[in-house]
Amino acid sequence: MIAALRAELARTNFAGREVSLAEGALVVAGTCALARRTGRPLDLLALAGIGGLGLLDDLLEPHQRRAGRPVSKGLRGHLASLRSGRVTTGAAKALGIPALALLAAAGGPAPRGGAMVPVDAALTAGCANLANLLDLRPGRALKAVLPPAALLALTAGQDERARSGARLAVAALLPGALALPADLREHGMLGDAGANVLGAAVGAAATRTLPAPARLALLGGVVALTLASEKVSFSAVIDRTPALRALDRAGRLPVPSRVVDGSAGPGTTDGPAAPSEPPRSSSDPDDAEEAR
Repeated sequence: MIAALRAELARTNFAGREVSLAEGALVVAGTCALARRTGRPLDLLALAGIGGLGLLDDLLEPHQRRAGRPVSKGLRGHLASLRSGRVTTGAAKALGIPALALLAAAGGPAPRGGAMVPVDAALTAGCANLANLLDLRPGRALKAVLPPAALLALTAGQDERARSGARLAVAALLPGALALPADLREHGMLGDAGANVLGAAVGAAATRTLPAPARLALLGGVVALTLASEKVSFSAVIDRTPALRALDRAGRLPVPSRVVDGSAGPGTTDGPAAPSEPPRSSSDPDDAEEAR
């Protein structure tokens, strides 16, 4: 049984190395356990639900592909599936994550501010999706999530809302930091489950620690990046920008020469990239900017 579970969680990454989705499942468990410290049951429910939807997508989509069923790609593809009456695992995330984020925002500590509740929900859901879009290379999503999580965790709030936000940041910071070495060494990967739950926790933390203008500005940035991901490859942009490329590759294993030469690994859906480093892919990419 253990061997069967290990095989179910195994994936092949862009370098042809075997990684395990167990990392993402453990990150979900750790984040949810630490989220209990907020004392808000809806926080735990939302994060567990978001992680569960991601894990469902991670596990079921390969079976759907092998069965020849259509799999939607990207936000546009998920919405198109819903319009046509098909509920894929990706479409379920597109509906479920915002709904769970709204639940947590509406049940957050006062002062909530009625008009800001949907904004906070959108920011939480948007951060969950953006973290997943960045999970294209070892350590990339974690390098994006951990710095803001650390800053938010250090917020010395005087009210219950700010304190719960700091605790949500810690709920993302500690599991993410523990996962980083395995992710960089390509022993495991976050998958949709781990990336979604870490992004959601950081987004929710921001909604409780930042003032309204900062949250609105942050939401605008998240939306802009999400829309850009439908047209532009993040990997290509990073690879063309020396500072971002150096940060992205810090701590990672060298790319095998056979992959650089294009003679190994499965095809990619990560858009164009510079020849120096091919896009990261797996046996079950969810959309054009989620393949690892």
